[in-house]
Amino acid sequence: MSLSLPRPFRWPAQQHARVALLTLVALALFVATALWTQWARDDLDWVQATLSLYLHGPWGLALRTAYCVLALAIMLLAVALHANSRSPRRSAAAPLLFWVAALGLMGVAIGDSWLPERAPLLAPLVHGLSANTAFLCVSVAMLLQSWYLRADPRWRTWAGPAWRWAWLCFVLLWLHVLWRGPPRGAGQKLVIAVVLVWLVSVAWQLWRQARRDAR
Repeated sequence: MSLSLPRPFRWPAQQHARVALLTLVALALFVATALWTQWARDDLDWVQATLSLYLHGPWGLALRTAYCVLALAIMLLAVALHANSRSPRRSAAAPLLFWVAALGLMGVAIGDSWLPERAPLLAPLVHGLSANTAFLCVSVAMLLQSWYLRADPRWRTWAGPAWRWAWLCFVLLWLHVLWRGPPRGAGQKLVIAVVLVWLVSVAWQLWRQARRDAR
């Protein structure tokens, strides 16, 4: 059974450019908020503390909001990439995985806002399931999307490095999961940084591609 969406599913180039720009703004907001909380919170050691620990306490609401904004941007970017693609490998598998990853990201942010107080025994399970879903799905989605774009002549030059970068993310994620030696906070934030670099790169390329198509 094919996961492909109908070929007429296309957006105008201007719409792709808007989505790419919104994604870049959301990514910048997330990065700025995350960096600010690292600097503003002197009660946590940024090397040892994972980013999710900053969802509680001072500036926690701002970071949870940035999580949700980022998740919505990932959803829109995934659909835009699918609609923009002219690859024969075009499939709904990658956007679906991006959507599941975004929902996992929202689960972390929303679950950590009220579950720890109202359901303290359930909160760790929801957090762990949401976070693991987000990391695993986004890393696989990056691999699939890069593989799809390698067959698109407009994206081929960029897609090669993106494919290798996605593999780097995938390997780092599993190293973080299986190797308990390095500091947990620094290891997790390294994986997040690698994911963000890929997302920024693909959003930038989509914006450039959409502007070329519009002309």
